[in-house]
Formats: sequence, C-alpha cells, structure tokens
Amino acid sequence: MTTAYDPIPGERSVLLVSLEPDTECIDALMAAGWHIVLAQTPQQVQRAVARDAIHVGLVQLPQPCTAQHLAELQSCVSDSEVAWIAEVQPGQADDQAIRRFILDYCFDFVTLPCNDARLTILIGHADGLWALRACEGHPEPAPISSAMIGHSDRMLQLNRGVDKCARNEAPVFIAGESGTGKELTARAIHDRSARAKQPFVAINCAAIPPSLLQSELFGHERGAFTGALQRKIGRIEAAAGGTLFLDEIGDMPQECQAVLLRFLQEGTVERLGGTGPIKVDVRVISATHVDLVSAIQAGRFRLDLYHRLCVLRLDEPPLRERGEDIKLLAQYALELHRGDGARKIRGFSSDAIAAMYHYGWPGNVRELINCVRRALVMAEGRFITAADLGLPGVEIKVGRTLAEIRCDAERVAVREALARHAYSLSNAALELGISRATLYRLLNSIGLREEGSSPRLARASADVPACAADSGQHGIEQMAP
Repeated sequence: MTTAYDPIPGERSVLLVSLEPDTECIDALMAAGWHIVLAQTPQQVQRAVARDAIHVGLVQLPQPCTAQHLAELQSCVSDSEVAWIAEVQPGQADDQAIRRFILDYCFDFVTLPCNDARLTILIGHADGLWALRACEGHPEPAPISSAMIGHSDRMLQLNRGVDKCARNEAPVFIAGESGTGKELTARAIHDRSARAKQPFVAINCAAIPPSLLQSELFGHERGAFTGALQRKIGRIEAAAGGTLFLDEIGDMPQECQAVLLRFLQEGTVERLGGTGPIKVDVRVISATHVDLVSAIQAGRFRLDLYHRLCVLRLDEPPLRERGEDIKLLAQYALELHRGDGARKIRGFSSDAIAAMYHYGWPGNVRELINCVRRALVMAEGRFITAADLGLPGVEIKVGRTLAEIRCDAERVAVREALARHAYSLSNAALELGISRATLYRLLNSIGLREEGSSPRLARASADVPACAADSGQHGIEQMAP
C-alpha cells in the first residue's frame, strides 16, 4: 500500500497516513461509508489533497514511534488544511514529542484499542467542523495595543523603568535602534501615568521640513506668513494636560532646538505671529535612534537641550537581545495579520522559529512584523516555514541521518589512525580493533582510499587480496591479530 489512491468526487473520503496501515481500521471506516485514501509520503499526501476533496485524515503512529517517524509524519501533515486525527498506542501520549505532535498538528486523538463507532463519530465531527470553518470569513485584525510584549530580562527591566517614569512628571528620553518600539514605550508611560485620560500627541521631527516644524510645534496666527489663512493650534498646545512625544528628536534642526529649549525652561509657547506667551502644562517624552552624545560633539545638537530632555532615560533593547520574546512577537504578528493570507495558518514550523532566533533583525520589531505579514501571504502550507520567511543570510540546516553521522565519525577515526601510523594498514587496523581487510573496505566505503593516499598506503592496499576485500569473510567482528 505504497501508492496514494485518488479521492472519488462526491464521496466522503478519509486520508489514512500510516507506514503500516491497519486493515481492521480500514474495514470499519469503509463499513461506515467512508472512502479510504492511503498515503505514506508527503508527495502522496499532497496529491491526495490537491483536488480539495479530502477534509479529514487519520494518522496512525507506529510502535515504537521514533523521532525519525515523527519527522516523516510531520512532513506529511504540515502542508495541508486537513483536520487530522492521531491514532496512538497505549502509553504513547506520555511521550513529550508525541504530545507536541498531536497538539501542533491534530484536531484530536484516540488511544487504541478504540471502539469503531467512536472513531467514526470523531471523524464525522472533524469533517463537520472543517465545513464550518470553510464557511467562516476572515476575522478582523486585532487592534494594536499599547501593552508591551515580552518576558525577557531586558523587557522586564524596561517595564520596571516605565512604571517608575509613569509615577514622575520629569521629561523622559528613550534611546534605541530604529524599529524597537520607542513610541510604544512612550504610550505605555502615558497610559500608566495620571495623565492617561488626557491627549497623547506624537510628532516625528524628522518627517516635517525644517521650515514647517516650528509652526507644527507652536502653531501660528492668521496672516503670520504667506498661506496662513487661519489660526492653527500647535502640537504642544494640542497635548495640554497630557503627553507630547517628540520622536527622532536627534534630527531636529538647530534653529528649532533653541525655541524648544525655551518652552522646556518656561513652560510657555508663543504662536508664530502671536502677541504673547501661552502657558501649557504638558509632559514631554522624546526619543531617537541617533547617538546624541556624538551629535553634541559634532555640534549638531545642543548640550543644554539634551540635559533638559534627558532627565529620566530608558534604553530600548534591540530584538536580537530579547531571546524568547522573538517567538512571542512573531505569534502576536501572526494573530494581528492572520486575515491577510488566503490560507488558514496554524503557526510556525520548528525551522522557522530557529531561523528567527539566528537572524540579527537589523530592523528589529518592525522588520519582524513585516516579515511575518509577508510570510502569511506567501506561505503554501498550514505552517510558516523558514523558506516562507525568506530571511537573508540565515542558513536553513537540514537534519542528518544516523547513518551519515556514523559515516562521518568513522571517516575521522580512520583518517587520524592512518596519520598516526604513517599510513600503515596493519598498525592502524590494530589500533582500531578491526582486521586489515575490514579497514580496506572502510577506506572504500567512506571515500578515503583516494584522499591524500601516500605511495605506502597504495602499496598496502594492493597487498589486500581481492577475495578478502569483496567476499566479506573478514567482517567487523574479526579482530586484528
């Protein structure tokens, strides 16, 4: 039963994935009116589900179920939208790897021996639930929350700093790389402070031309300059009673820095074209990815303004230093944009998680969210893989079989023994505890016969009788004399 049979249109079909299919189970399902489609490889599974005629599948775990068996079964079920049911032997569900397989990929599971009626009811339930999900529209994306996601030591330290800053009215300066979430931290400070019910006004100092920035901050009166047709309230006045967030303060033009410094010193603003100062009560939080100390030394930023802004300082950690938070943020991004993709994505594969941990994330959280959003659209399976993420410079490591690992170990041992004994087959075989003929066979099987062969090794190899090398009469068990 190694060939996958095509589903019959109009028939209720169950895709049975098993290395050794249970004939009694097949007979019971067929008696209940189910058409059975057999598959043992990922290619057979893909062929069976390609026509969208199969909604439910049964995975029979072998006994014993090794890590290699689980890996093969995972590759079979991970790239389809079938509702899978696992059939396990008694005690198998106690194994952590098998439990993880069931939780990640299966709708439900049954433990043998299982009543035929119970199995058919469960399969019918899974098929019906699949039909309900197929009729369900895409959910609306979850609203962006000001909650700070993460449980790493760096994030716990940042959260403690946010709590302390929220209980104080002094200006706060947030330093960190681009994309780390500095505005999110500023909002958290505002939301946890006594000003939470008042306005939170943010302005990106790098996104507004220098000629307009002063008007944006302080406002203007009608007729103050060409095009000023009516009075405009500035961002500082708009934030009265609340919090003003000055993002990318390091890119503020120097002519605006002096005016901002006066506001911080006196707590008043004067609109362009105005006739007098206006008292404003506002909490100021600033942030930048620029190294302000270097900017001060280069003469691009005022030292006195820096001291006014940086009374309390918080350092936003880069994503590459946040450890397990990467997985939490990726899952958050998946839930936030789940409706962007045409397929129902269940989560991330193990190689995708490993790739995210090994990537440096120069764009930090912003890059991670955009990467997950792109993968949601491009993914072809039920789980986002490392290939779907497309992270540059990340090597996707392929697992090695036990035979490959054993062959590499034998190659190293034989090479080192030959080098220690000047390529003497007899002495190397004596050290390795095998016969001279067995060593010669190893040289052929692991590809060392032609690798750097010395004339002495060539002569020694030629001395081995062909019958001894080919017949296998001198096996591994035969020790060197």
